[in-house]
Amino acid sequence: MTDLLYRWPEAAKFGKRVPKEKFYEHGTVSTAVREKFITEVQRITWAYKLAETTINLPGTSAVPEVQVFTIDSKTDDVSEAVLSAIDKAIPFPIIFEVTRSLTERPGVRMVAAHKQIGAGTPKLSAYYSTGWQPGDVTRQPLPTAITLATLYAALLQPLTPLAARPGEEMSEVADRLAAVRKLEREVASLERKLRAEPQLNRKVELRRTLKTKQHELTELVE
Repeated sequence: MTDLLYRWPEAAKFGKRVPKEKFYEHGTVSTAVREKFITEVQRITWAYKLAETTINLPGTSAVPEVQVFTIDSKTDDVSEAVLSAIDKAIPFPIIFEVTRSLTERPGVRMVAAHKQIGAGTPKLSAYYSTGWQPGDVTRQPLPTAITLATLYAALLQPLTPLAARPGEEMSEVADRLAAVRKLEREVASLERKLRAEPQLNRKVELRRTLKTKQHELTELVE
């Protein structure tokens, strides 16, 4: 994870406020998530629209445009459930900037999930995020790219805890990270069981399984 913020192109500025109620119109938003919108979100702004018409990079069927949404928080953060509800309602990949100004530690963080669009509900990976940074931090120029798809991958890559392997697509990085997190949970569970197991033969079996899982985890991370 890299702590950075991008300097979004002025030509891509959209600056349209989106009422929270717009996302309630989608039947998949539960009462619990609606409550999170009410208690956590001060304002949602469709801040920038990265498209061929604004930044002169051609889109693809997978990434026709990339949107940048700013969410001003009422509290110290915004739940992933809120981000997911917005992501599922907008048929384009989204980069979020979450800001907090009403707490003792004001700041901003960039957060996004890898989003695969198609027929039906978009497929979302886990959410990746920078740490909290001062609002006046020096912003970096956008990564060099020749299409919106390569730009999207380059925007996401610094947020993920895994580096892309040569020739690896961002969707494959997302799948590999999901597998890593699943294995990490399995390894932690096996370690707890091993510490608590009183029988020697069972300890030997658990230790063998743990070693196999740790090897699989190393293979995925490297």
